Amino acid sequence: MGTITTTDGTEIFYKDWGSGQPIVFSHGWPLSSDDWDTQMLFFLGHGYRVVAADRRGHGRSTQTGDGHDMDHYADDLAAVVEHLDLHDAVHVGHSTGGGEVVHYIARHGESRVAKAVLISAVPPIMVQTEANPGGLPKAVFDGLQEQVATNRSAFYRDLPSGPFYGFNRDGVEPVEAIIANWWRQGMMGGAKAHYDGIVAFSQTDFTDDLRAITVPTLVMHGDDDQIVPYADSGPLSAALLQNGTLKTYAGFPHGMPTTQAATINADLLEFIRS
Repeated sequence: MGTITTTDGTEIFYKDWGSGQPIVFSHGWPLSSDDWDTQMLFFLGHGYRVVAADRRGHGRSTQTGDGHDMDHYADDLAAVVEHLDLHDAVHVGHSTGGGEVVHYIARHGESRVAKAVLISAVPPIMVQTEANPGGLPKAVFDGLQEQVATNRSAFYRDLPSGPFYGFNRDGVEPVEAIIANWWRQGMMGGAKAHYDGIVAFSQTDFTDDLRAITVPTLVMHGDDDQIVPYADSGPLSAALLQNGTLKTYAGFPHGMPTTQAATINADLLEFIRS
């Protein structure tokens, strides 16, 4: 584990374990690299080098007051990759991290990239626009910002207790330890980063980024995702990619890398080895 300092003075915390082909994990909002613990240990055990960083303003990285946009996210990721001199890397992004991955590849090129994976990811664009009529109304994201600004701790209990992991569905038993770990990760980060990050993940249009990517890319999405609705995300992203494959999971929630880790890890391993 270590830190790097970016060109604007932001310290980015990262984990770097093992050796072999690197797999680089980009986490979702408002979490940290800890959200990938299950995947990192799994792939470490299968002989891979696993790397994950806390996004600026999240986890153990600097709680800077600015730079909470996809350009900075992508550049910070590039700084970690270059610092560690990673090549032939597989980039895996969940939710907001999926946007970070596609923007990084499109912005910094594919010379260090072998493959990419987008899990429950926000591309092509979440917010409703004339060009994206199936998106969520901007008022939805305005409401998220209001909750972050006024009652963040309670909000960070409610979200994982309900739609994030599908614990609000009939017959699904909430797991308190998962909910508490989500809250822990969220409250480690900065309120300003989380507030601004809502705009970054909801309003960034990744359409051109997706079109620019040529490496094999697996798009994994649950059709019961209540955070990033399936119909306006996974299938559209896969169609825009030059070498994309869509894998749909019946009934899986947004947080499926945690609640359905065995399935997700096995499918990731198959894709990376293919």
